[in-house]
Amino acid sequence: MDSHSTTMILVLVCLVFLSAYFSATETAFSSLNRIRLKNMASGGNRRAQTALSLSENYDELLSTILVGNNIVNIASTSIATTLFVAALGGSAGPTVSTVVMTVVVLIFGEVSPKSLAKENAESFAMFSAPLLRVLVVVLKPVNFLFTQLKKGLHKIFRVKSDYSMTDSELLTIVEEAEQGGGIDEDEGAMLRNVIEFDDIEAIDIMTPRVDVEAVSFDAKKNDVAALFRSTGFSRLPVYKETIDSIIGVIHEKDFYSFVWDTQQEIDSIIKPAEFIPPSMKVSALLKSLQQSKSHIAVIIDEFGGTEGIVTLEDVLEELVGEIWDEHDRVVQQGFQKVKEGEYRVFCSADLDDLFEFFHISCETEASTINGWILENLDRIPAEGDVFAYQGLTFTVARVENNRTEEVLVRCPADAEKQAEG
Repeated sequence: MDSHSTTMILVLVCLVFLSAYFSATETAFSSLNRIRLKNMASGGNRRAQTALSLSENYDELLSTILVGNNIVNIASTSIATTLFVAALGGSAGPTVSTVVMTVVVLIFGEVSPKSLAKENAESFAMFSAPLLRVLVVVLKPVNFLFTQLKKGLHKIFRVKSDYSMTDSELLTIVEEAEQGGGIDEDEGAMLRNVIEFDDIEAIDIMTPRVDVEAVSFDAKKNDVAALFRSTGFSRLPVYKETIDSIIGVIHEKDFYSFVWDTQQEIDSIIKPAEFIPPSMKVSALLKSLQQSKSHIAVIIDEFGGTEGIVTLEDVLEELVGEIWDEHDRVVQQGFQKVKEGEYRVFCSADLDDLFEFFHISCETEASTINGWILENLDRIPAEGDVFAYQGLTFTVARVENNRTEEVLVRCPADAEKQAEG
């Protein structure tokens, strides 16, 4: 083998290495974690800063990589053909060269480097960034031509770029981060609550009218004090004549500081109430309560009456979960397995959770489990009432104030496996 052939083989090996470099670089920059790279860049890592700068103009970067990769692949194929023709002759040389170079480029120039780069995307992106920055400058004219070509194709085919991320995509990212161990279960639950926060309406988290504790404008001081003691609430709505005519809110601290054991009346400490429609989003409600420095909002129905109330605590619980204080009556929520094929469901649970737990498909106007039971019974429920739905048997187990509090659900073996799954 003469020195010329040796030189060509060394050049061929270098070209295969460059092919591997370009292939790995393409995969690294397409699959790197930009948030992680930003953190390293903000920490003073100069290579991370360079890689981040290159990734911000991804079209130019990709054009540079593809041009470089095609140049080295074409050059390596040409050199290999020359070598094999010289060694095997004009008939067999091109065929053998094509087969050998296809295998070599596929294994060493494509598959292997891309697999390695995907596993270490940020590290390889930072490793390749200095040389890549030089190549971007060198190939600037070529990149400009490709950029103009891309703009022309966009106009011809009317391509619309949408880089926005949907809530469902964000939820998938949170789920993957939770499964990967990047965040724990509590952090994942809080992030999901934040993402879904804008979809929740005030009516979904309100205390319904029948459960609202309020005082009459004409109530005696002893009666107000007794209600504060029995409920443990720090604030109470005040109404005139009926609870449909709420006129404001009184604070326990103001009551004992300015009314109790004084000549002042309740009307002197009434603060204005915040009135909102049932469809108001809780994100907007939170801002409204912050601006008005209020802790309670009254939900008004279509007839102008009181549908329920929402407190600042109710809103915050949608973000951080249940907040219990020493005065709260802890309410059991969710589903308890009583025995094989039977579950006790507390009607404080969400109706959608009931459908999801038992894999029920249902279109209903009801927003609570009690409302759904009313739909199915078509009358006020009583203990012992039974109805069947999609193979499940529902038995009303406890009723208070004409409202179902607990229900027993019996399901066949296959449905129970789905519920437990």
